[in-house]
Amino acid sequence: MGKRTASATTLKPDPRYHSELASKFINCMMWQGKKATAQRIFYNALAQIKKRMPDADPIDVFNQAVEHVKPAVEVRSKRVGGATYQVPMQVGKTRQRSLAIRWILNASRDKAGRPMFLRLADELMAAYRREGEAMTKRENTIKMAESNKAFAHFAW
Repeated sequence: MGKRTASATTLKPDPRYHSELASKFINCMMWQGKKATAQRIFYNALAQIKKRMPDADPIDVFNQAVEHVKPAVEVRSKRVGGATYQVPMQVGKTRQRSLAIRWILNASRDKAGRPMFLRLADELMAAYRREGEAMTKRENTIKMAESNKAFAHFAW
């Protein structure tokens, strides 16, 4: 159905934490091929999390934050007989991960005025506590699917 990206098959774990999710997150954060910059931002954010939450392991905080942001359902547009309906559909595992990463990154990029690693650390800690913009985005998506449940029979 969907095309597979190169990173889906050749993704290597990140060098510091040996986590494939962290490696994927770094790749999604990267702009213009600047992987070293993306890694530096990510690792500084985790160091900031370690400083603010000394009792928690930062990679576990990151993993839990991504897990908390993952949506179970989303709405997709479906054209039926000249009308377009928002049809609620289940979300697959890889799309759940992609949406969670995208929402966390967009939420941290939207906040201006501070270094990116601080904004990312704030957003990850907020998602870990089930707060923040990324969690709001998830809740809105779930509410939208809930309110359009009447059109679920169009999901084929």
